[in-house]
Amino acid sequence: MRQKKLFRELLLKWHAEENKRTMPWKGVKDAYKVWLSEIILQQTRVEQGWDYYEKFIQQYPTIVQLANAEDEDVFKLWEGLGYYTRCRNLLHTARVVRDKHKGCFPSDYNTVLNLKGIGSYTAAAITSFCFSQPYAVVDGNVLRVLSRFFGIETPVDATAGKKLFARLAQECLDTANPGEYNQSIMDFGATVCKPLPLCRQCLLQKNCVAFGSSKVDILPIKKKSARKKERWFSYFILTHKNKTFVQQRTAKDIWQNLYEFYLEETSADPAWNKETIKQWLASKQLSLSGEAVIIPAKKQALTHQVINGYFIVAELKKLPPAFAGNWLSSNQIKSKAFPQFIHQFTEKTSLQLRVL
Repeated sequence: MRQKKLFRELLLKWHAEENKRTMPWKGVKDAYKVWLSEIILQQTRVEQGWDYYEKFIQQYPTIVQLANAEDEDVFKLWEGLGYYTRCRNLLHTARVVRDKHKGCFPSDYNTVLNLKGIGSYTAAAITSFCFSQPYAVVDGNVLRVLSRFFGIETPVDATAGKKLFARLAQECLDTANPGEYNQSIMDFGATVCKPLPLCRQCLLQKNCVAFGSSKVDILPIKKKSARKKERWFSYFILTHKNKTFVQQRTAKDIWQNLYEFYLEETSADPAWNKETIKQWLASKQLSLSGEAVIIPAKKQALTHQVINGYFIVAELKKLPPAFAGNWLSSNQIKSKAFPQFIHQFTEKTSLQLRVL
């Protein structure tokens, strides 16, 4: 217990004297703003999420205003952040808070935990920061700090490791000031005890087991990750008279409800060339006006899968009857939300001028 008490005291000392990290949601007691920031920052770097947070707060200053918004408007604002399940959960939870909690974010930990899209970390962050509830946050930064300071070699992503670190985090928590303590350990992991740590300027260095045993580089330990599933997406950007074919992904898959160009998915690399493109177009009864352009897509790694693919730009001589109803102008397309896989292509090529 003495080591845990020392850890807590040193961490709070660092927070009071050295922590200079500033963020627009830091220190606020508005649960809506804390919740919004935490959802945006799930699987997103602070540098990228910061701008999105400010746009959301400007567009939807309260959770009721967010709840009343049109789905498509919110998805468009979210565009580029990826992991769109977060956005769907954001809307669902906002509407639950509006309808079941009279527009006021609940303060009870278990009630917050039961809201869609909120796990134990986010529930602890919201209730400790905004309502001083004694729940410790446990994220990647926290796991790294705890693993190194206490010299724990149990894999952080193993079942035993998850239980061990959750218990240790709670035992180290300053229950009198849970919000301040949680902020301190999160910031410490983000600015000092980083993957490449700043040990020389670390206030905890003398008492850190990993530093004393030269194990900073190997802690925390993770189990070997399972190989991610690979998928191949070939997007055909079919245009005719300044209109482009788009469709909405409605299946319960990645990027649900987002828009995309005509998609041909294959289990392996289709290795497109001009001849195979012509054959594919002929099979769809499509006739080209000029040459098709084939551009390999930039690979995108998601949580459990990797998306590879191509973008094939093809100007058609006429609109095929089977594609009727989904041909949009540039202005119409700009109002739709597309996945980052498509944006990273259109934003870096001159084709953006022709398509979006």
